[in-house]
Amino acid sequence: MPVKQVKLPDIGEGISEGEIIEWLVKEGSYVKQFQPIVRVLTAKATVEIPSPYEGVVVKILAKPGDIVPVRAPIAEVDVTEAVPEAVETLQTTTPVIVEKTEVREALVRAPPRVRKLAKELGVSLAEVRGTGPGGVITEADVLRHAEEAKRKVEVKPAPPPAEAVERVPLKGVRRFMASKIAEAKAKIPHAYIAEEVDFTELVRLRESLKAEAESRGVKLTLLPFIVKAVVKALREYPLLNSSFDEERGEIIVKKYYNISIAIDTPQGLVVPVIRDVDRKGLFQVAREIAEITDRAREGKLGLEDVRDGTFSITNIGSIGSVFGMAIINYPESAILGVHRVFDAPRYVEGEVKVRKVGYVTLSFDHRFIEGAYATRFLVKLKTLLENPVMILASDEEFR
Repeated sequence: MPVKQVKLPDIGEGISEGEIIEWLVKEGSYVKQFQPIVRVLTAKATVEIPSPYEGVVVKILAKPGDIVPVRAPIAEVDVTEAVPEAVETLQTTTPVIVEKTEVREALVRAPPRVRKLAKELGVSLAEVRGTGPGGVITEADVLRHAEEAKRKVEVKPAPPPAEAVERVPLKGVRRFMASKIAEAKAKIPHAYIAEEVDFTELVRLRESLKAEAESRGVKLTLLPFIVKAVVKALREYPLLNSSFDEERGEIIVKKYYNISIAIDTPQGLVVPVIRDVDRKGLFQVAREIAEITDRAREGKLGLEDVRDGTFSITNIGSIGSVFGMAIINYPESAILGVHRVFDAPRYVEGEVKVRKVGYVTLSFDHRFIEGAYATRFLVKLKTLLENPVMILASDEEFR
């Protein structure tokens, strides 16, 4: 008797391979046509592959754990009777998706009168589920399918008029950022944590230094303090000031601190760099943030302004956000989100007081940065922000 190969079918949706999870039959087992014989894991779902033939499984060619490309043989069946021509041609049916319990495609089994009716009604028999013996499609099945299709067409909403849609080309800065964001999400497994910060003391410190800063031509916001605090925390937790060399499998820890600042501009989001923050005083950092923000919004940034960052900060709170998680600025390993500071009641030394409260969030590369490590970094940053004199302790401007 002839031996036929069972091949991993083309499941569709861009699937090129599958992992053998479990065989539902053994060598020597008798199987019927369309009987599920193996479970396969794909990138989309777990599926059960049916046998395209009736006969005896004489050999299993792929064991559990094997990665098998589409159309590769996975078993051999000794056929006990003639195989329908359609089965010989197709070699298999497309499998059932277990999670959805729906047949993606099946070999059509219908008598001539049913095929004629389907043709007259414009019904594809491949889309009809047969309720007759052995899954045979009946006239009632075709009529029911045609009626359901008609109802779907009747309730389908009309497309919007052409003038109600505007197509905006993705180009320039937005196109570049779209590419970088897609690359970051594709390559980096993001993990996220957050902390509530009492900014009350930091706000007071800024107010006390505001006049001095203005006398030097500097507009002092909270961001320069946060930038300086981040660098202090990075010194203790350097993995967050690094990148990952995928080809060599090495973590590249940076011994310099170039802080990237996300800036909203009319042209789109840009992320210029403030270099060597650890070597600069608070007022100088504030001045450079203001200057680079102006140049960014005027569209005057150069390549040198946006390269070699080691850690990013997005101050989305300046627009109004209370909470959110940012996408890492690839190839950096982490990004800090700073959100809106607002008045809120908090217990302080046993009393309820109004405090300046805000949230900071950290997105980090979970391939080599553990959650505990990232949390310790964020707790350190919280400590610095709530005790802002510690931020200025080593700055020469304040010795």
